[in-house]
Amino acid sequence: MQDATARDRVTSLLTASGRSDVPPFMVMDVMAAAARIEAGGGHVIHMEVGQPAASAPKPAIAAAQAALQDGRIDYTSALGIPSLRERIARHYRETYRCDVDAGRIIVTTGSSGGFILAFLAMFEPGDRVAVTVPGYPPYRHILTALGCEPVLIETASDTRHALTGEALLAAHRKAPLKGVLVGSPANPTGTMMSREALATLMAAADSAGIRFISDEIYHGLDYAFPAVTAAELSPRALVINSFSKYFCMTGWRVGWMVVPEVLVRPIERLQQNLSISVPTLSQIAAEAAFEGREEMEAIKRGYQENRRILIEGLPKAGLTKFLPADGAFYLYADVSDFTSDSFAFASEMLEKTHVAATPGVDFDPVHGRAFVRFSYARSADEMQEAVARIAHWLK
Repeated sequence: MQDATARDRVTSLLTASGRSDVPPFMVMDVMAAAARIEAGGGHVIHMEVGQPAASAPKPAIAAAQAALQDGRIDYTSALGIPSLRERIARHYRETYRCDVDAGRIIVTTGSSGGFILAFLAMFEPGDRVAVTVPGYPPYRHILTALGCEPVLIETASDTRHALTGEALLAAHRKAPLKGVLVGSPANPTGTMMSREALATLMAAADSAGIRFISDEIYHGLDYAFPAVTAAELSPRALVINSFSKYFCMTGWRVGWMVVPEVLVRPIERLQQNLSISVPTLSQIAAEAAFEGREEMEAIKRGYQENRRILIEGLPKAGLTKFLPADGAFYLYADVSDFTSDSFAFASEMLEKTHVAATPGVDFDPVHGRAFVRFSYARSADEMQEAVARIAHWLK
């Protein structure tokens, strides 16, 4: 009996916490399956992950190399290197004609670190926070892990899959919301909110006392019309951005937030305790990355060409329905003519064609079984080859 009790005690010590019981980020599982094919000698066209094929801007790499030659890479301020924060503030003046005090800018470990800091600073356990579906899965999963309740609000084609003030307030009337998070350009759809749509949504949130978070990680990658920052529309909004996408710096893990002044010190305290500071080498590279805009604009033109290849090519392959691809580098395709299980569809497509894409159930647990997300961040040749492989498979 004592042995059984001891075993039970050891087992309880090794049991994971309830808050860790979140779904996997399915795109990572697709990447792992693709890696197994590649390990066996297969050539996979990677359209599953939102990772640019290009490298970081040359000025960023040169700055990092120079810093390494100097020899010392020390801690920085928890808020970030002051010159980087000033450079980000300048970016808002140059890009959006928007004055943002550098004191409101906080450097983060990618946008992921920004989400954690924002949610911890803005919400208590049990708070209800609205997110749209389809939408980026870690929004829901991080909120859940922190003890908050993600409230899923479906978007529809009549609003171009943008959350409206009416839908937000309707959800708020059912049970009070503490916050709302939206992204534009959005992942997985690539759709964007116009200035009027964003301003109207923010006004509705403000009127109900709902805190507003804007995910702007895909800003710069806009094709239909220029992206609008929430920082321009309200000092009460919290903005999250990153160097990962436009600046092609995914693995450097560096991003930033623009936060309401009242939250600067609380978030600074959180960052001090959670990570001390963001990796110094990445911050040095990020500051220099702004000098590589011409290089990045050339890469963006490549995305536009890839977008054209898919919009014109996939319908010929049989995938005729997809959401408006206004920005980012994603196309969210309706595969309901072929399957009612997007996970099985994506798995078979990877096995038969060696084209990797992400099943929609990762982004929308309700209707995602009818969709697959394709990333077009790779080369134009790969996009052409992917379309040809898919067309051959579906015929």
